[in-house]
Amino acid sequence: MPRKTLNLGILAHVDAGKTTLTERLLYAAGVIDTVGTVDAGTTRTDTLALERQRGITIKSAVVSFEIAGATVNLIDTPGHPDFIAEVERVLSLLDGAVLVISAVEGVQPQTRVLMRALRRLRIPTLLFVNKIDRGGADVGRVIEAIRRRLPGAIIPMGTVDGPGTRAARFRPYGFDDPTFRAALTEVLAERDDSLLAAYVEDESAVTDGRLRGELAAQSRRSLLHPVFFGAATTGEGVPALMTGLAELLPAEAGDPEAEMSGRVFKIDRGSAGEKVAYVRMFGGTVQIRQRLRLGTATSGDAEAKATGISVPEHGGWVRRPHLVAGEIGRLWGLNGVRIGDTIGQPPPSGDLQHFAPPTMETVVVPVRPGDGGALRGALARLAEQDPLINVRSDDTGREISVSLYGEVQKEVIGATLATDFGIDVTFRETTIICVERPVGRGEAVEILNTESNPFQATIGLRVEPGPPDSGIEFRMRVEPQAMPMYVYRNADTFTEHMARYVRRTLCEGRFGWQVTDCVITMIDCSYSLADGPPSTRGPLSTPADFRNLTPLVLMRAVEEAGTVVCEPMLRMSLEIPVWSISAVLTALGRIGAAVKHQSLRGDLTTIEAVAPAARVPDLQRRLPGLTAGEGVVESTLDGYRPVRGEFTGRPRTTVDPRNRERYLLSLTRQGARG
Repeated sequence: MPRKTLNLGILAHVDAGKTTLTERLLYAAGVIDTVGTVDAGTTRTDTLALERQRGITIKSAVVSFEIAGATVNLIDTPGHPDFIAEVERVLSLLDGAVLVISAVEGVQPQTRVLMRALRRLRIPTLLFVNKIDRGGADVGRVIEAIRRRLPGAIIPMGTVDGPGTRAARFRPYGFDDPTFRAALTEVLAERDDSLLAAYVEDESAVTDGRLRGELAAQSRRSLLHPVFFGAATTGEGVPALMTGLAELLPAEAGDPEAEMSGRVFKIDRGSAGEKVAYVRMFGGTVQIRQRLRLGTATSGDAEAKATGISVPEHGGWVRRPHLVAGEIGRLWGLNGVRIGDTIGQPPPSGDLQHFAPPTMETVVVPVRPGDGGALRGALARLAEQDPLINVRSDDTGREISVSLYGEVQKEVIGATLATDFGIDVTFRETTIICVERPVGRGEAVEILNTESNPFQATIGLRVEPGPPDSGIEFRMRVEPQAMPMYVYRNADTFTEHMARYVRRTLCEGRFGWQVTDCVITMIDCSYSLADGPPSTRGPLSTPADFRNLTPLVLMRAVEEAGTVVCEPMLRMSLEIPVWSISAVLTALGRIGAAVKHQSLRGDLTTIEAVAPAARVPDLQRRLPGLTAGEGVVESTLDGYRPVRGEFTGRPRTTVDPRNRERYLLSLTRQGARG
């Protein structure tokens, strides 16, 4: 019978103590003999030199231990919001999570972001209130903040004696505690009518067994979040948390006989520089030397052979001939694989991305001019590990830019380039990433066997505005007999490839920004055959004809439709002291923010506002001074709006197809290089 596995995420706001908690869990499970510390750089999961230098988690790490007959694959994730992309790649893998909250700082901005994501994805989550032994720890205040500021019902699983002292102890409640029994029954009955009816009819009929069972059931369905307390540095409260992991989170045995389904969530490099893919298997089994079908977001399906497999075991990684459903493993041999690719059938967890993409970018400049080529190679390696940094270079190849979530991420990229690749860099001023939206309708067509068209294909495309934040929709409005089935096998495959060509072209619009929120319709198509009618007779059409002709046609249609440059807008939630309302509202007005809602609770007020992303960093810098350090701001992408006033274009990374002569020349050069 397959062994049960629990893929567990440890998440928290930065410095809440999740990496230290990870160390304590490994120590309690007997995986390590001594507990490493973040300050000393000796933790098992912070393996990067830069992580140890800075005392923060930058890359997710997987480590395994055994508990109650199940294998727990514990995934330590970054806490700093600049590395939210690393967190989001983990979310779709999880069977359960522990959200760590500091007993001193309480619920922090990133805590709220993470909890909302966990709730949205219905990931069963336990809360662990850490640092009960630190000065300033206030358990009652934190519980009240959790109830007020985090979504979902909670139940404290015990009480703390001596909080704020080195002698602090967590005392778990027993089911014979009448106060705990009453509170637990009440919160469970709110979500289970049969339990409520049984309790009303005969209180004694609600047995300990029924309460335990319903507590586990509601926790596993993400209806209820049990709260544990402790101190990761001393291990206090960790045994009770481990019991909670075993009893309240869903460890399951996957089906190794099911259809193969997995997802790549991390890319690393081995000791010889080879690519290593981290995979979560949702169904089926991968055997060593097996040919695997890889589904990619950018280039369709491909095949590769797994030449090596390893799985986490007792704190390390061991080689094995197979990887089965429910497990996490490392695969060698998938040389073309990228983060987000699927193995076999797409898993049921859907899209990886749950957080907004980066809204900032910066140009990276090598200190030594001769390092330009090495810099491109190094950034390409970093983009394997984090594709959202989206490395771009202009069409001259001289100016290289990366996308960012924040300034800390920029500092880490610079430090990584220096320490891992020996390349010293500087950064230009961080700028905002805009998009372009069509403002009208445009059409263009290139006809096969005409003087202006050098390709063996006819393509006609129409561009129209789509609803805001709808992305790119591609529609096919030509008959199947007009499609080159001998190349693309069937109409669906041809449609998929054309949609890919269209999306690739729209990465750079009239002003260099991505074109989005549009509907692209293919309105004309034909191909050539040696024995076809005169209008289509000629050399056999190839995929390259359709791929290379698409940019010429589409950009003419985009030019006719016209586009407007739009800047990202952020929806902010500010929690501030009541006495600071006037100063904060004035600051919001100065950055052009529109206040949407304002509410008062106790001595705090919450302000919901929308502002241009380019202006929000200024508010973030000023907020501590305006609120005596008590204000917090959380921001999420709220779509895009047309830029008001002047705007700058973005240097293209490819030759502009609107310059036909230069575009065709670039294709000739590419062919010569190939």
